[in-house]
Amino acid sequence: MSKKKNLFEPENMIMLYAQGAFPMADENGKLDWYFPEVRTIIPINNFNVPRSLKKFLSKSNFEYRFDTCTMEIVRNCANRETTWISEELIAAYEKIWRKGFLHSVEVFQNNKLAGGLYGVTFGSAFFGESMFSNVSQASKAALGTLLKRLKEKGFTLLDVQYKTEHLAMFGAIEISLEEFQKMLVESYSKRIDFA
Repeated sequence: MSKKKNLFEPENMIMLYAQGAFPMADENGKLDWYFPEVRTIIPINNFNVPRSLKKFLSKSNFEYRFDTCTMEIVRNCANRETTWISEELIAAYEKIWRKGFLHSVEVFQNNKLAGGLYGVTFGSAFFGESMFSNVSQASKAALGTLLKRLKEKGFTLLDVQYKTEHLAMFGAIEISLEEFQKMLVESYSKRIDFA
């Protein structure tokens, strides 16, 4: 078995996530692990839900579910012109999903999948991976629902990898790798069931 393939076996994937790495495929589909010096988190005890989104959600007919169609969420996130979620990575995600480490927030409208997100959990850390929308505001609604869920369950870390305008609206901040690693260590002191 090649070293690269071995890095995408479930036990090794979880170990790499636990160290703060995350996987991505490049534009040619080459899969690798990344470990940036600056990390982006959304503080679970100090996040923001934009006022306009709160107003929209109070009138929307969205319904939220957890872990009912996780691999469908992954495939929807991969279904775009340029994607870092290759078929090989989807297969690797499926293996850790079967072991209970991959989770999703699903947004339904009129019983149809409108959007959602997925991520990997370990201890009290949630490593956010990707989100998508088929209906306007659905991915933002999924993120707001995730934050509420993580706070209620007692999670201590939400890693979102890179800062974007979308994530900044929810209070995403950049921290040093040293600070991030301290938070990782703290998050492994307790085990929390996401679902």
